[in-house]
Amino acid sequence: MTFSHHPAVLVLEDGTRHRGRAYGARGTTLGEVVFATGMTGYQETLTDPSYAGQIVLQTAPHIGNTGMNAEDPESRRIWVAGYIVRDPSRVVSNWRADGSLDDALEADGIVGISGIDTRAVTRHIRSVGSMRGGIFSGDAADLEPGEQLRLVREAPQMAGLNLSADVSVDAAEVVPARGERIGSVALIDLGIKQASIENLADRGFDVHVLPYDATYEQLAARGVDAVFYSNGPGDPAAADAQVALLRRVLDDRTPFFGICFGNQLLGRALGFGTYKLPFGHRGINQPVLDRATGRVEITAHNHGFAVDAPLDGPVDSPAGYGRVEVSHIGLNDQVVEGLRALDLPAFSVQYHPEAAGGPHDANYLFDRFRDMVIAHLNSQKDAH
Repeated sequence: MTFSHHPAVLVLEDGTRHRGRAYGARGTTLGEVVFATGMTGYQETLTDPSYAGQIVLQTAPHIGNTGMNAEDPESRRIWVAGYIVRDPSRVVSNWRADGSLDDALEADGIVGISGIDTRAVTRHIRSVGSMRGGIFSGDAADLEPGEQLRLVREAPQMAGLNLSADVSVDAAEVVPARGERIGSVALIDLGIKQASIENLADRGFDVHVLPYDATYEQLAARGVDAVFYSNGPGDPAAADAQVALLRRVLDDRTPFFGICFGNQLLGRALGFGTYKLPFGHRGINQPVLDRATGRVEITAHNHGFAVDAPLDGPVDSPAGYGRVEVSHIGLNDQVVEGLRALDLPAFSVQYHPEAAGGPHDANYLFDRFRDMVIAHLNSQKDAH
């Protein structure tokens, strides 16, 4: 890799400017600027479809030393809208690497910037909240500051965006169960990470990966035993079709598990609202309390929206689905991090138990889902 000395500038919608060096592809990129606090796992971060539409700032100062490899991607490409780092590694020094991060960014057309004070930008976002921004390099670095700011301010807001179509599979595919087969699960791909598919297949499920716009009729035709909603980008308030589908699933009492975006959509299906967080949760070091066990888990997060449900409970579902409780809460800010329906086989979490780069404290939730499906199937046998 070659170390760039070409100029680049990061422009935030409040007029703040940070000058640095071009990193990755050259050009212009626009999106919501967010920060991720993980010190490792940047390849998993970059290939997480939940980051579509967002310019990701790494708070860890040194990025790229382990390069990129063909084994760790969470999806088929890099999804971030742009990338901000302080000190990119000049060399790749890991035996698993088959290329550099800089080259991978350039190959996928990801415009980035390096050599800026990422701590200062993070503190600014922490003070005023996430905001739109733009990275300008190559010829775009020479645009007039006023023109750069105009482009940033004309970029779409994350609130109200439905991005599932941009990241979902185009056609259904099936990943067979590994080991003893338990049953089948329909996975609605709203921006799925490969690790979720692997975790479900490893627990004995045939995984039917379906596009974001799958209908109830398509779901029923497959005769699946359970339904899973994945993580994904965008505003849950703009996903009415997926909420309507999930309500049909709940009406059928089909076992359901949702992660991240799936948690927000379960919240909406149960009748709760969602809202945008000031600067979101992104990183692999977020403490979450499992209220049932009292155990504190260190978890991976990537969400800018949250469910507006009462922490005191259980409460009646506003949409008429029986009693519901907040099962997990974030200890940094008391945000709802999990929901559990008490009268239906359905639960969800806002964080990522599938996090391939770690931590793995919450991986047991896939076992909980498996056990719930087995219990449901056994109850059906007993009823007949």
